[in-house]
Amino acid sequence: MKKYAGLLACFMAAVLLLPAAPLKIPARAAENSEAAEAQTAAAATASDEAEAAADRAESFHYEHDPMENPRAAKDIIVDPGAVYGYSPSPDSTRLKAFVDADWSDKDMVGKAKEERIAYHESLAELYRMIEDMLGQGKNVEEIARAVSRRRNELRLEAYKDDEEDLKKARQSNLETYGDEMGPSADFLYEKYGSWQTVMEKALAANPGMDACLGLYDMYYDEYGIEEQVMELQEEVSEETAGQEPQAEKTSDEAAAEEAAGQESIEKSAAGEAGTYKVRSGDSLWKIAEETCGDGARWKQIYEANKDKVSDPRLIYPGQELVIPAA
Repeated sequence: MKKYAGLLACFMAAVLLLPAAPLKIPARAAENSEAAEAQTAAAATASDEAEAAADRAESFHYEHDPMENPRAAKDIIVDPGAVYGYSPSPDSTRLKAFVDADWSDKDMVGKAKEERIAYHESLAELYRMIEDMLGQGKNVEEIARAVSRRRNELRLEAYKDDEEDLKKARQSNLETYGDEMGPSADFLYEKYGSWQTVMEKALAANPGMDACLGLYDMYYDEYGIEEQVMELQEEVSEETAGQEPQAEKTSDEAAAEEAAGQESIEKSAAGEAGTYKVRSGDSLWKIAEETCGDGARWKQIYEANKDKVSDPRLIYPGQELVIPAA
């Protein structure tokens, strides 16, 4: 027995000294393991991205809400993943060329922000141009034409170091204005009917792009939001000018409408919801000023009436709107 025990011990020692054979995992098990690891990695990445987006959303807030500006609201969307909480809307005519950019990329957005600030600063050149031309006795049409042309050049010069963005800007101009350089003075005059307005528009900037680049509060005072809402309403009035006019109201009907509007104003002031019948010349901004005491509350009125108002510019005399409580 001792003899066999000794042989067994020698055999076990020899086995232990043999090189270890590699462990063979069945192919299906290996694939499942790799898939599980990939899923875990993807989940971790998604979690990290979501956490980063949440951090950005919590760390940055505008004092003024860009979505209360109708010009900005039509060009941008709320985007928690974006560096500054907003990115261009796919439905925007003006900014859709920039939709595919990575607005969560801090480096990209930071570079674009510097270029945007430089563009805003370049507008000072236009003011000097206006002063010089006034000193030379030039009339308003000559000044408006020169300033509009130079403004278009400055906008494109802002992209001189980025061929791709320059291409996008030219394409956006072509689709919006029919000219890759931007809106011509004649285009703007046909739209506004005033060379003074053409000159003023040359000094304006797109608030939607400013919102995407963290600059909305910095240039807020330059946007003229009330003017923009009225302007949008005027555009709609022009578009619907050919429609059949409504019958003339009697004095009693006009008085009743006035009384209903006053009642709505009083209800809103008291913190109660009310209704308002749209009158000729009204805009949501004007209605918000009359009923709520603050034109910026036009968006609240719009949100409360989306079932009957598909576009904040499209309101018509006779429509009855809900005025939410303050």
